[in-house]
Amino acid sequence: MVEEIGDEEFEEKVLERSKSMLVLVDFYAPWCMPCKMLSPILESIAKEYDGKLSVIKINIEKSPLTANKYGIFGVPTVKLFRNGEVVGEFIGVYPENMIKEWIDKIMK
Repeated sequence: MVEEIGDEEFEEKVLERSKSMLVLVDFYAPWCMPCKMLSPILESIAKEYDGKLSVIKINIEKSPLTANKYGIFGVPTVKLFRNGEVVGEFIGVYPENMIKEWIDKIMK
């Protein structure tokens, strides 16, 4: 399941949750075409990794504090969190198999 959150939920849903599982955060904007292309890929990944990975979406226009804190200058930007820290990131759209390889490498 992909969950959309705002600034006020970031601490609990990303930083705290990342202490028990990997959390993938998709920083996006509704007007961004590449973001729309990435969305179904991340939904598929969320289903496949259910229970091992949490997938969160953050609209940078509605959550400027979090976007600024994590230096989001282009969308889509995807960051992986473990133990409250960013452990990996990419900007843009990649094929599903490449994203899974990236996740698997970090999960080990």
